[in-house]
Amino acid sequence: MIDSLAWAVRRRLHSVTRTARRGVTRADAVALLLTVAAAVVAVLVATRLFPYHTPNHDEAVYLQQAAMLLDGRLFLDPPVAESFRPWFFVRAEDGSLYSKYAPVPAAMFAVGTLLGGPRLALGGIAAAVVVLTHLTVREAFDARHGAVAAGFLLASPLFVVQSGVFLPYAATTVWNLLFAFAYLRADRTGSIPWAAVAGVAVGVAFFSRPYTATLFAAPFVAHAVWRIGNWGAVGSLGSHASAVADGVDRDALDRNFVTAVLGCAGVTGALVYNWGLTGDPLVFPYAAFAPADGLGFGRREILGYEVVYTPGLAIEANARVLAALLSDWVAGGPVGSLLAAVGLGLVAARAAGQGGADSRRLALAGLALSIPLGNVLFWGNLNVLGTLETPGDGLISLLGPYYHFDVLVPAAAFAAHALIVGGGRLTALVRGRVPSERRSAALLAAVAVVSAATFAVPAATAMGEPVERNAAVTEAYAEAYEPFEERSFDDALVFLPTPYGDWLNHPFQPLRNDPGYDGDAVYALRENQFAVVDAFPDRSLYRYTYRGTWAPSAGATVEPRLQRVRHVSGDGVRMDAAVGIPTDAQSVSVRLDSANGSALFAANGTPDSLPLSLIVADGRATLDGPVSPVGDDTSVPVRGRETLELEVYVSTGGTAAFSYWLDVPVLVEGDGARALTPYAEVCTTPRLCGGEAAYVPRTAGEGVSADLELTTANGSAPDGLASNG
Repeated sequence: MIDSLAWAVRRRLHSVTRTARRGVTRADAVALLLTVAAAVVAVLVATRLFPYHTPNHDEAVYLQQAAMLLDGRLFLDPPVAESFRPWFFVRAEDGSLYSKYAPVPAAMFAVGTLLGGPRLALGGIAAAVVVLTHLTVREAFDARHGAVAAGFLLASPLFVVQSGVFLPYAATTVWNLLFAFAYLRADRTGSIPWAAVAGVAVGVAFFSRPYTATLFAAPFVAHAVWRIGNWGAVGSLGSHASAVADGVDRDALDRNFVTAVLGCAGVTGALVYNWGLTGDPLVFPYAAFAPADGLGFGRREILGYEVVYTPGLAIEANARVLAALLSDWVAGGPVGSLLAAVGLGLVAARAAGQGGADSRRLALAGLALSIPLGNVLFWGNLNVLGTLETPGDGLISLLGPYYHFDVLVPAAAFAAHALIVGGGRLTALVRGRVPSERRSAALLAAVAVVSAATFAVPAATAMGEPVERNAAVTEAYAEAYEPFEERSFDDALVFLPTPYGDWLNHPFQPLRNDPGYDGDAVYALRENQFAVVDAFPDRSLYRYTYRGTWAPSAGATVEPRLQRVRHVSGDGVRMDAAVGIPTDAQSVSVRLDSANGSALFAANGTPDSLPLSLIVADGRATLDGPVSPVGDDTSVPVRGRETLELEVYVSTGGTAAFSYWLDVPVLVEGDGARALTPYAEVCTTPRLCGGEAAYVPRTAGEGVSADLELTTANGSAPDGLASNG
C-alpha cells in the first residue's frame, strides 16, 4: 500500500515537473535573469546613488510611516507637539500626528525592514515590477515579447532611478501590474481564481494611490465591458466555450463581477482608513493636510504655494513632462520611444484589419492614453517641472516624470513588439541574401551593429545624465551629514535647523525619530527647546548647524557642525564670550536685544579679542566687558521664554564688515533662570544670518573666532558641564 502511494506521488511529481518544463520557455528564463538583475540594480542604486535619499523629501514620510506600522501605530504622539512634526504629517484634533499618505507603500517598505533592511524591499519591488511586466506582456503577446519588454523596462532610466527610492510609484505599479496580468490571464483561461487575484490587486492599488490605480484600470474596465457585451467573443477564450445569452457573455460577466467585488473591497478599506484617521470616509488624509491640493482646474494650493491651474497651463506642463519622458527617461530615449510608437502602430493596424482579435493588446495600449490624459487634471505635473521658464530646475531633472511611471509598461510592450517584428524581417532578409554557412555570423553582426547604433548608445546617454546629476547631490549630502558619520549616539537629543520651515525630515531625511521617541538619538526642532529638554532630561544635548546655503540640488555644499549643548539653571545664568577681532578692524559695536527692549554699546578700541559677559538674573539681561553704553540702557528686561540676541558688529572700513550673532535661549521662571549654549553665527551678509551662517571653528577666517562658556551666574556649571563654543 505504502509502495503504491509512493509510486503515485513520484509519478505525479514527475508529471508536474515535465509540465512545468514544457511551460517555461527560454524567454521565461531570460526574464528570470532580468528579474534578479533588477533587484540588484535597485539595491545598488539605493545604497550607492541614494545613501542619504533624494531631494524628494516624501521618502522620509514613507519610511517614518513604515516604522510606525512595525510599531503597531497609525499615529505619532510627540512629547512636545510643535517640536516634533515630521514633513507631510497632519495634526489631529487631539494633537497626535498621522501621515498624509496611504499606508500601502510604507507597509511594503516595512517588509524589507523585517527581512533585514528597508532597502531590501526596494530590490523586491523592482524585481516584482520586471517579472510582472514580463508576465503581463506574455499574456498579451507571447513569452519572447515579455522578456524583451522586461529588458526594455530594466534599461529605462526612469525605472532605474525610481527603483532605488522610497517613493510609492514603483510600489503601486507592482499591484497595478499584478492586476493587469491576473485580469488578462483570467480573460484568456476563464479562471475565476485569477479574476479574484485581479480584484484584490486593483483594490490594493486603489488603497495605495487611488487616482493612479483608476487611470491604470480604465482600459481594462473598457475591455471587460467589451467582453461582457460579447463584441470580442471571437478568439476570446480559445477552447473555452462562452455561455452567451441575450447578447451577454455570462462567463465574462461572472469573472469580472468577482474582480469588481474584490476591487470594491479595497476601495472600502481605503474609506474605512480615511474614517479612522480624518473622521470622514470621503476625506483622504492628503486632503485633510491641504484641501486645495486636489484634481481638476482652478486654484490649487499647498503650504502657502498657490497657482491657478488652467487647462492651458495643464496642457503645457503635461506636454513638457511627456516630452521629457519620451526623450530622456525611457530606454534608448527617442529611439526607444519611436520603437514603442511603431509597435503600437503595428498592433493598431492589425486590429483594424481583424476586428476584435487584438482587443487584449489594445487594452494594454490604452494605458498610453489613459495615464497621460488623466494626469492633465493633476497639478503635480506642473510642480515636478519647477519653474516653467527655467528648464531643469524641478525634481523631474533628478527623478524623472514619476507620475507617468506606469507609461513604461505600454512603452516596453510595444517597443518589444517592434523589435521582434523588425528582428523577424531582418532575419528573413539575411536568409534571402547570405549563404547558409555564413548566415548565423552575418545575422549576429547585423543585430549587434543595429542595436549599438539605434539603441545602446542612446540608452547609455539617457542613463548617464540623471545618474551624474544625482551623484552630485549625494556628494553635497555626504558633506552635510559628515558629523553624523563620524560618531555614534547613545541617548542623545539633537536640535536641527529649519531651512524649509518648521518640519522634521524636510530636508534632513536620514535624521528620523523612532515612533516611540526612544532611539539612540532623538531629533527636535528649535521650537520650545526647554520643554523638549525637560521631556528628555537624561539625554546628552547637541545642535546641528551649518555654514552656507542649503541647496544640494543646485550643487551647493555646506560646512556642517555638530555642537555639544549645555543646559544650566540657577538663580541666574552667565554666558562668557571671547570673539576675535581682525587686525584691520576700525570699530566694534555691540547690540543686545530681547523681546522687551534693546541696548547699544561701543567697544573701547579694537583689541585682538573682545571678552563679553552676558548675565541673566532678576528678570534682566546685563552685558559686562570693555564696552561703553550708547544711551541710557545698560540692560534689557527678560520675561518667560526668550531668545536673547547679542550682535557684535565689526567694521573694517568702507562697506566691508561682518557680525557675530549669538542667540542665547533663556527661560526666566520665578526666581530662577535657565539657558542653553548660544547659537553662534558669523555673518558677512544679513541674508545668510538666522540659520545659514553658523560659526564653524575649523573654517573661521583670520582673526575670526568665538569661544563660549555657559555657567550659572556665580560662575559654576552644574554637574561640571562647562560649555564650549
